[in-house]
Amino acid sequence: MAVKNIKLGQVWRQDATGQDHLVTKVYSEVFTQYAVLRPAEVTAPDSPTVKVKVAKAEGGVTLPGFSFTQEGAF
Repeated sequence: MAVKNIKLGQVWRQDATGQDHLVTKVYSEVFTQYAVLRPAEVTAPDSPTVKVKVAKAEGGVTLPGFSFTQEGAF
């Protein structure tokens, strides 16, 4: 599902594992935008982060391999 833009604090579910991830950072490098995700669980501070390239889709942007979980919130 595409959203208008990726924001800090959004929760995205990884399609392969079903694990929820929290967006902790969004930044741009030249013409590409990236989102840094961290698992949304108690051990999150000790878990490695995941860097995902933001993909432009019809009607907004999306994170490949992840699904937005907060329908109607943004």
